[in-house]
Amino acid sequence: MALASITRSTMGATKLPDYPIVNSYTQSKSEAAANFTATRHGAPFSTASRCSCWFESKNLIAATDAQTKRTQKDVTKKLQQRSRDIGYWKDELNREIEEMLHEDELLRAEKIRLERALDATATPLMIATDCLKNRERRQDIDHVHDKVEVELHKEVDLIQKIQALLQRTIDEIDKQTKLVRRAKHNLAKDWGDKMHAYKIDVAAGNLNNYTTQIMYRDGVDKISGGKSMPEDWAQSTHDNIMAAENERMASIQLRGLIEDVLTDIGNDQREQANTVDKAFAARVEELHDAKRKLEDHLKKVCVEITAQEKNIEDLKLAIREKEEPMKVAQSRLEYRTHRPNKELCDDPAQRRLLEEVEEIKASIAALQNKLDEALQSRADLMSTRKELETEIAYKQDSLFIDREKCMTLRTRFPTVTRLVGYQ
Repeated sequence: MALASITRSTMGATKLPDYPIVNSYTQSKSEAAANFTATRHGAPFSTASRCSCWFESKNLIAATDAQTKRTQKDVTKKLQQRSRDIGYWKDELNREIEEMLHEDELLRAEKIRLERALDATATPLMIATDCLKNRERRQDIDHVHDKVEVELHKEVDLIQKIQALLQRTIDEIDKQTKLVRRAKHNLAKDWGDKMHAYKIDVAAGNLNNYTTQIMYRDGVDKISGGKSMPEDWAQSTHDNIMAAENERMASIQLRGLIEDVLTDIGNDQREQANTVDKAFAARVEELHDAKRKLEDHLKKVCVEITAQEKNIEDLKLAIREKEEPMKVAQSRLEYRTHRPNKELCDDPAQRRLLEEVEEIKASIAALQNKLDEALQSRADLMSTRKELETEIAYKQDSLFIDREKCMTLRTRFPTVTRLVGYQ
């Protein structure tokens, strides 16, 4: 009512302009009827099309879902297989690393044995050189280049060669240790890579549509698939393992050689030491026998000297005992020189007195000659005694050097166990 009144009042007060009257319908009644008929007849075709699209969508959804699940399952299996492959090589690498570690320890132990064996050679060398120095103090005829001297020089030469051999062997074991450790390092690096990749693939294989770690990662499918092919990947690890095994086999052979070397040098040193000891024992026996013979000879010489001195005393006494008869004879002759005139006759008594004087003179001369011989003999015996005493002193000194010093020193010779590096 209000609107009507407002309208009426407005219309009454204001005159509207004259606009042309336009028909607001776009089609006529006949056209509308025709369109309705066409729409009604076309409705079944549109419904069928919509149904086909719906079924196709359902089928596509089901197919893509099944394909996605199959692909994801296949990828999971491949990741699991890849994890098993990595795990296999990882275990092989770990086994080889443990063996290389064990071999490294064995090499270290062999090096310690070699160093101990090298250190052990210092004592035999010191003993041999000290024996040679001690024997340089032998005197006169005992200072000879005997069998002991020859064997001692052989011992020194043998020990010096052994020391050089042991040092070369230590150098070889150092080189082999470096090769073993380098191979072990390559294995450890490969194992570390395998371990890292194993953890990644295990984690990737455990991902599913419901885990919380999944998210879109743009551009990840554009990253290159890898730096190696599976064949190259497996071959690389195989090559590392084979290289390590080759070094381990070389190490085992070297350790076997070291065992032979140590056994040989121990036996050689002990054998040469026994040879030197036997030479010393024979030399000491020889010196002792020579000393005993010299002492026996000295005793005989001393007996002879005593006898000769008694003989000298007897000769001197005999000469002195000729003095009185000479005086008597000469006094008689002197007395008879005082006979007067014709009484001074060359009678038998005179001639006999003269013969007596000559006989006494001859006896004294003979006794004096014998005394001179006895004195010379005693001097010779005294000289011989001095020479014998000197030689005995030399022999005693040589015995002291060889038996008391050298043979006592050689009792400190190391055992074979120490010589081969076990102590």
